[in-house]
Amino acid sequence: MTLYLKNARYIDAETLKVSSTSIAVEEGAKGGISLIDSIPAAGDRNEGDQVIDCKGRFVTRSFGCGHHHIYSALCRGMPAPPKIPNNFPEVLEYVWWRVDKRLDKDMIEASALAAGLQMARRGVTFCIDHHASPFAIEGSLETVARAFERTGIGHLLCHESSNRDGDEIAEKSLAEHDAYLSSGRPGLIGMHASFTVNDDLLERSVALARKHDTGVHIHVAEDMADQVHCEKTYGKRVAQRLQEFGALESSKTILGHCVHFTDEERSIVGQSPVWVVSNVESNQNNNVGLTGYEWINNIMLGTDGMHNDMIRSAKAHHLVCTGTEGIGYDEVYRRFRNVHKYLAQFDGVGDGLNNLVVLDYDSPTEITDENFLGHFIFGLESAHVNTVIAQGRVIIADRRSTLVDEEEIFAYAREQGVRLWKKLAEG
Repeated sequence: MTLYLKNARYIDAETLKVSSTSIAVEEGAKGGISLIDSIPAAGDRNEGDQVIDCKGRFVTRSFGCGHHHIYSALCRGMPAPPKIPNNFPEVLEYVWWRVDKRLDKDMIEASALAAGLQMARRGVTFCIDHHASPFAIEGSLETVARAFERTGIGHLLCHESSNRDGDEIAEKSLAEHDAYLSSGRPGLIGMHASFTVNDDLLERSVALARKHDTGVHIHVAEDMADQVHCEKTYGKRVAQRLQEFGALESSKTILGHCVHFTDEERSIVGQSPVWVVSNVESNQNNNVGLTGYEWINNIMLGTDGMHNDMIRSAKAHHLVCTGTEGIGYDEVYRRFRNVHKYLAQFDGVGDGLNNLVVLDYDSPTEITDENFLGHFIFGLESAHVNTVIAQGRVIIADRRSTLVDEEEIFAYAREQGVRLWKKLAEG
């Protein structure tokens, strides 16, 4: 099947060239697009081909999230923690670790469906997720994968391995990774952070990543507590520890945050093939500090569970990094689009050029090849997303899902959210 877009103003995601054109979109995980002068006549099209009139709207490549925690979808309005956190370790202990310990399969499914739908409506067609459910591990990654696929979202998943809940839980997390990746699913080997991962778990996680020809996905130096623990326990900084265990050897490896680095650590990570993900809104929300990323080329953007809107993340990155490193619009946009470069390492995961957004962007000023970046930073919003195409098929049309019943999805999420909140209130 071919999807034809007519009367489009196509913005090339790499060159930023704006063209008035028609577009032929191939279906499938490895599909591409072609800019064409005109749509074939009805008699020349194949059965099942579809034509959409873009009516002069802008069309460009859709978006991807480099680091998410979709289980946070059920947390809006949840009960206050039993104690107001005074620092980041207490934020984890009294908020997020209380949440993930109480998740079950239904809550995991509901959160993935709700987050997937919200991402799709915001033009995000691919999510790299870092999942945590220490007491509902078995089958959790497949549950998330199937929920994402129901909403049309491509994915690269992992489970958050950690020793914080004991060795038995850590073993189950490793087994979940192995089973999921052995089934043929693409993914990563997840770990929480250095300060909750002992040497044995770190060594075995890296070995498992090598077995499946993939990388690890871990939070690194998000807060100074991670560095303090590493120096006290191991006599070294976090980046040095990861390097010694081989965790920095793969270009598929993702390090989240990297806020509290010395120059030596920046050199270690910057000279390695790994990728760093910036999550500036989460850093501000957790009051862990801010940093610049001028020292690394392999950097992309995420949300860290704060929301599902990558345009919003790019704007926040601009505002923060203007102060920390004097970043330009072009570099913000490069980092925003780098997720595609990262994902190109994984064959057939479905983040090709046939993932598109149609933008109903009612700008009072012209968009040209030269000024698009100014529109991206100061004008474009996720509210302008009208139609979303993932792997060549329409998943959002006129701002509504074509794949799922939105009211049903959100009703299910509210039901599971109440169950989660009740468990939290019980202590």
